[in-house]
Amino acid sequence: MSHAATTSKHTTVVDRPKEEPSIGELVASASRDVSTLIRNEIALAKSEVKLSVRAGGLGAALFAAAGFLLLLGVIMASFALAYFIHMTGLDLAWCYSIVFLLYALVAALLAFIGYRKIRAVRPPERAIHQAQETKNALVNRG
Repeated sequence: MSHAATTSKHTTVVDRPKEEPSIGELVASASRDVSTLIRNEIALAKSEVKLSVRAGGLGAALFAAAGFLLLLGVIMASFALAYFIHMTGLDLAWCYSIVFLLYALVAALLAFIGYRKIRAVRPPERAIHQAQETKNALVNRG
């Protein structure tokens, strides 16, 4: 019997410990990651703001169109009111004058209410007092 000698070749892989990154490399890596994160957050915010501004601009344009149409409606209603008054037999010029006086009275009433609301505005006394106390505390600290 012949014995065949089996030779086994063993390859050993030596695991070399990877070099630990230095503190400077770790700080640089963290700084780079934070910078990338901040840039991505800013890009996301810009895209969201751009979409919001676009939607807001469209909304403002639609409100402006609605206001313009309402203004045309008020003009038409003014003519209609003048002609309804004219149906009572009053001269058309007097009818337009009555509508004008009606608008003048409404404007005067709104101006009076606005004036009273503006007179009710007072300075923020508590905030002023708190700011004064903070200033005094900082000045008299030492």
